[in-house]
Amino acid sequence: MLAAAIARAGIEAVYSYGGRTRAPADQPLPTRIGGFGGVSGLADYIRREGITHVIDATHPFAAEMSRNAVEACAETATPLIALERPRWTKAPGDNWIEVTDVSAAVAALPEAPAKVFLAIGRQHIAPFANKPQHTYTLRFVDPPEAPPPFVADVIVSRGPFTFDSELDLLRRRGIGWIVARNSGGDGARAKIDAARMLGLPVMMISRPELPERLRVESVAEIMQWLGHSTRLGA
Repeated sequence: MLAAAIARAGIEAVYSYGGRTRAPADQPLPTRIGGFGGVSGLADYIRREGITHVIDATHPFAAEMSRNAVEACAETATPLIALERPRWTKAPGDNWIEVTDVSAAVAALPEAPAKVFLAIGRQHIAPFANKPQHTYTLRFVDPPEAPPPFVADVIVSRGPFTFDSELDLLRRRGIGWIVARNSGGDGARAKIDAARMLGLPVMMISRPELPERLRVESVAEIMQWLGHSTRLGA
């Protein structure tokens, strides 16, 4: 939605992917794939390419990239805004166990064997090898390059997923626990709603703390900021 709105407005922009997904979705803007090489690399890119505004639309858990953006934009005096999905909040009937990080989620899983759906991305699954008694279901956008470090069923599928499809998945696999990150937004919410319907416990990993920055929750606010900043010559 963001890229489409910027393209429609005729604003010159580059859409940057971190490179974790092998086949990223097509965008109506020029794209680049890969990291910048830390704060200094991002600052160099901003200067070299004549970037006048930076929009941080990364995943809420891409904390390192967001921190780098804050520092690089401060170093180059470049206006920065973050498009942040609203956090999910508990609804009546939700059975959440809120934890601070992946290690805490592993520790909080029961000792008795259970069927666990890990909905946290492939780069975060390794610590769950410390609880090998569980039967894990994993879902990735891309096929894994190496097998998981524990016995698991791997589903390769790209969302967003519907409530009905998530309900079917949880029932068909007899899932007893879900481990999820509080990514927010609508695209990944269906599994949380399905868990509520089935009365399943959800291990909800809280978002990392990020530096203070200008944050909004809608594309419309981003476009308003771009127009306002441009008029002011920022």
